[in-house]
Amino acid sequence: MSTSRPPSELGGVSLDETDRLLLAHLGRDGRASYAEIGLLANLSATAVRRRIDRLRARGVVRGFTVVLDPELLGWQTEAFVEVYCRERTAPEEILASLRQFPEVVAAWTVTGDPDALVHLRAADTRHLEAVIERIRKEPGIQRSRSSVVLSRLIG
Repeated sequence: MSTSRPPSELGGVSLDETDRLLLAHLGRDGRASYAEIGLLANLSATAVRRRIDRLRARGVVRGFTVVLDPELLGWQTEAFVEVYCRERTAPEEILASLRQFPEVVAAWTVTGDPDALVHLRAADTRHLEAVIERIRKEPGIQRSRSSVVLSRLIG
């Protein structure tokens, strides 16, 4: 069986080089104007807007978000929290619950006993404890188990 099928056959979306270039620019700066991106991609602002609108309509671009810098916020305490949910809690529900916490750096659904693994950053252990308690009060969340990072070895 060949794995070199077109993206559309694999459930993906085919993109041309211009689309990839626009996505790369958006990935670096989601607040860049269409005119700024157009200068970098050698397109008019109108052409950039049409392409990005098309990428949004196709679901390639699902939204724009703010990425906080935990170091600049003074959030130097890190933890990984295993989240255990009540039965039939969909990943979308977990995402909706976690998305409201700026302290959540990343989150994944995982195999094994926990339903999700959450990476948190906080100012100190008191802040960390408060965030974990607020997460545990979310609908669908049953319990959690935390591991606080002592030192970073890699990454």
